[in-house]
Amino acid sequence: MISVGHYLAVSAVLFTLGVLGIFINRKNIIVILMAIELILLAVNINLVAFSAALGDLVGQVFAMFVLTVAAGEAAIGLAIIVIYFRGRGTIAVDDANRMKG
Repeated sequence: MISVGHYLAVSAVLFTLGVLGIFINRKNIIVILMAIELILLAVNINLVAFSAALGDLVGQVFAMFVLTVAAGEAAIGLAIIVIYFRGRGTIAVDDANRMKG
């Protein structure tokens, strides 16, 4: 039988991979967005696991809201990246700092 601890272990691994993806790779914006998606997926696994263990649907409903926000973040983020790439010709994070001011 798969227990809540197994789900927490998978969630911890995904969360760690997401955080490492953000801190190790600071050159590519798309990889950073994918790492953020991994972090949100880890949170959703926790919400659904605890919701199923407690017999309450609130965590699963909240997970659906998180998925909706993540989909909107991905769509808007990718649109901004495409527009930025058309103007600059690169999507390196170091070049994005020049947008200030």
